[in-house]
Amino acid sequence: MKRTNILLITSDQQHWNTLGFMNPEVKTPNIDRLARQGTNFTRAYTVNPTCTPTRASLITGTYPSQHGAYSLGTKLMENQHVVGDDFLAAGYRTALVGKAHFQPLKGTPEFPSLEAYPILQDLEFWRNFQDKFYGFEHVELARNHADEAHVGQHYALWMEAKGLKNWRDYFRKPTGTAAPRRHHWPIPEEYHYDTWISERSCALLEQYAQRQENFFLWASFFDPHPPYLVPAPYDTMYDPAAITVPAIRPGEHDRNPPHFGQTQEEKPDFSRFSEPAGNGCHGLHSHRHERAGLAKDIAVYYGMITLMDKHIGIILDKLDQLGLADNTLVIFTTDHGHFYGHHGLIAKGPFHYEDMIRVPLLARLPGAIPAGRTSAALVSLVDLAPTMLSFAGVPIPRCMTGVDEKPLWTGQTSSVRDHILCENRHQPNRLYAKTYVNDRYKITIYRGESYGELFDLQEDPGEYRNLWHEPAAAAVKTELLLQFLHAEMGKDPTPMPRIAGA
Repeated sequence: MKRTNILLITSDQQHWNTLGFMNPEVKTPNIDRLARQGTNFTRAYTVNPTCTPTRASLITGTYPSQHGAYSLGTKLMENQHVVGDDFLAAGYRTALVGKAHFQPLKGTPEFPSLEAYPILQDLEFWRNFQDKFYGFEHVELARNHADEAHVGQHYALWMEAKGLKNWRDYFRKPTGTAAPRRHHWPIPEEYHYDTWISERSCALLEQYAQRQENFFLWASFFDPHPPYLVPAPYDTMYDPAAITVPAIRPGEHDRNPPHFGQTQEEKPDFSRFSEPAGNGCHGLHSHRHERAGLAKDIAVYYGMITLMDKHIGIILDKLDQLGLADNTLVIFTTDHGHFYGHHGLIAKGPFHYEDMIRVPLLARLPGAIPAGRTSAALVSLVDLAPTMLSFAGVPIPRCMTGVDEKPLWTGQTSSVRDHILCENRHQPNRLYAKTYVNDRYKITIYRGESYGELFDLQEDPGEYRNLWHEPAAAAVKTELLLQFLHAEMGKDPTPMPRIAGA
């Protein structure tokens, strides 16, 4: 009996409602193809609204508070159990092409990082790199978003091999020679990292097919994470005047914790959240913006998604050409959401609206996952590792605290969990938020603070009315806090069953 292959495709910082079959303002024909051929999960959530914690959860099947990479600027310790180890032990080939971000851009003697300067840009090191990296026996990595100066690793090697000897002209100083740009990136599409990811992913698929090897392959795209920058014609594909631009409602932050309202000030003072060696906090700055400029940013954001979708299609077509599609579980998702004007906010931060913590999630496996189906069941990204193992018939290690979603994905049951948890410990202590979501309600608490958020997602799906301080919601708040505690207790790992009385 053939074993199921796994193809995980991820974007970076993509709002859940930027898929063409759900939002006609953006074109994603290949992701739409996955929706027609598989199941769309409309209530999937991240475990953390930043990159490193969530990406670490994707491969450990545990929460950031458990695997230790709790924030940007931390790393997943090398001694953590990862899903690639389970696949390798079962005879699978494992590979990651694209963004890893399991480690920070800075390393220390105590906490070295292979994704840090200067090794990040030591091309000879990466040319000869053969080590296993977090359960992936083969990696081809990069770290830059668009024209960022972090460019290096395997992407730079690929550009050189493709003949782009002057690749530094397309990237910012000091690595490159270019000044910062907005919207139009003059790099030809043939040298864009989307092309690199699709080309190298397809090459690996050909290798696996030729050798008749089972595989777990992660094609990890960098877009549409800002900066808003994309080659022609995608930079002008969408008309800013024809795009819906989300906006704040007057007074909507009046009931929210103070850092929400401060984002609408010209020069907000967030010093109360500062900590020694805290290294700042994403989102704690002014979010004020002009509508016209934001409309253009959104248009380019959509262009970045459409370019990425084209290269996702190239990978899906390769699966078909190689005869692998019927035996490969394809998953598409992102690491977390994105604000582009919603509630007056931009990019990301400690604001656990649906725009930030809800994510797109599609799954396809012909003959096993129902085609054309939409599910509103609660799903968490912490569930992906155990679920992938379950589909492959590989035992799920007891250290994983995510839930096996296979019975839901195959249509055997309508749900497998009654809540999700999202953590955001961007600072070690001063700004530490946790959110609990069930079918109807969402509640968020902050370490050391008496304020919080409580939203009724049934009556207030736009999350404009925070019920935290409303007397009429006191009983619901108390019950939700109790459920929250139960959920926290329920996520404890069980390393082994109790096999004796003492």
